Amino acid sequence: MQELRLRQQMTLAPRLQQSVKLLQMSALEFTTAVQHALATNPFLEDPDESEPEAASAAPGARGETTEADGQPAPEPVAASESPDVGEPPPDAPAYSGDYPTHAPSGGDSDLGQWACANVSMRDRLSFELGNYNLQPRDRLLAEFIVDALDDDGYLRAPLDTLCTAADEDINPIPDESEWMAALRLVQQLDAPGIAARDLRECLTLQLAALPDEDESIRALAERIVQDHLERLGKNDYAGLRRALGCSDDALRDACTLIRHLDPKPGGRYSGDAPVYVVPDVFVDKWQGRWRVLPNRSAMPRARLHSAYADLFRRARLDDRSPMAQELQEARWLVRNVEQRYTTIQRVAEAIVKRQQMFFEYGEVALRPLMLREVADDLNMHESTVSRATVSKYMTTPRGVFEFRHFFSRELATESGGSCSAAAVRALIKEMVEAEDPSMPLSDVALTQQLASNGILLARRTVSKYRGQLRVPPAELRRQH
Repeated sequence: MQELRLRQQMTLAPRLQQSVKLLQMSALEFTTAVQHALATNPFLEDPDESEPEAASAAPGARGETTEADGQPAPEPVAASESPDVGEPPPDAPAYSGDYPTHAPSGGDSDLGQWACANVSMRDRLSFELGNYNLQPRDRLLAEFIVDALDDDGYLRAPLDTLCTAADEDINPIPDESEWMAALRLVQQLDAPGIAARDLRECLTLQLAALPDEDESIRALAERIVQDHLERLGKNDYAGLRRALGCSDDALRDACTLIRHLDPKPGGRYSGDAPVYVVPDVFVDKWQGRWRVLPNRSAMPRARLHSAYADLFRRARLDDRSPMAQELQEARWLVRNVEQRYTTIQRVAEAIVKRQQMFFEYGEVALRPLMLREVADDLNMHESTVSRATVSKYMTTPRGVFEFRHFFSRELATESGGSCSAAAVRALIKEMVEAEDPSMPLSDVALTQQLASNGILLARRTVSKYRGQLRVPPAELRRQH
């Protein structure tokens, strides 16, 4: 019997496809794409190269700014009084992470200044261990585990063989509980999934580390990973739905979540190319207000080559000719480039407007924020806001942050209010820093202290947040 199925499918127009593709690119990927278009399409030209004096009037690069509260920015003042949009605020403190402390100045900046050093997996993990205050014995156990990892990031060797290998170096011989504590520490270093002993554990660790996923979808994904990974590998969705008793939408979301995980987390360290991070905007406080300034050095521009376009029109060529197609693509690119700048600027301003307390007081003041709120504010689709926040960075007086950093799910409090997951992580960090080193706070104690402050969380959630902060378990923090 033949079965007829009707399926709705939406196809985006080529210009919209290009717009979506450009928006979701990082600043470096976007620069590369625009430079490629300039080199291959005769109807495009770089305004900087053709008319340097008119560069400031190019589409998307005019440098207009808007106050974070929605008010027009004050008129620009002399260069000595206000920072140029291609430079960070002069009073911004040095940032000690992987990013540089100063933005490249001028249009001819070397993107190499924004390169993060490329290191091996074992060197990276050993460096991360150096950030923990550990007893020498605990550090040595963790180092043995790091050394035993294969290139995919897995711990294939059984723990009892590690004990044999460490026999001559550690006295007395570590028991299983000591090795498990060291393993849990290594598993929360750097990339989630590192030091897993099989694929199920690798994916489970990554699911647990996801900061702001829907708990019901995460729980469903964990069930699939633990009990039905073979069915997922065979794309047996009907069997999964029967076994799990879930809806089609929930199953689709859970499977999508799993497929976005990395089955070989060690592989990200094997590339020889350095990683570049270029901020899209700068945030500073000027005349008592927080404002968003575009990073001109991350804003390549393109415009129609008017002379070539006029020649084409006078030639009266067929509208379906390859030249006509290139002219159409050039027009699309110019419009989409400007639209990308506008969208990123508006999203950044909406973030700063809603997170002003963070810029004043730090992580503990980061409020809950969902993509939907920004989308409603800007009258955009939520998917558009999502693309405008992935791999987009802002340099602020508190450091360099991905736009996504400011979106944190809402946690209920005992008083009926709410706080963000990021704020809870900041509180946990403060509690650990203030603890007695001889009697460190267990995850249960941290949970109880949060509850005394009106924040009710499961111990498992507190353990997850502690791991995200790179804070080892209490037994590894104890100082004798």
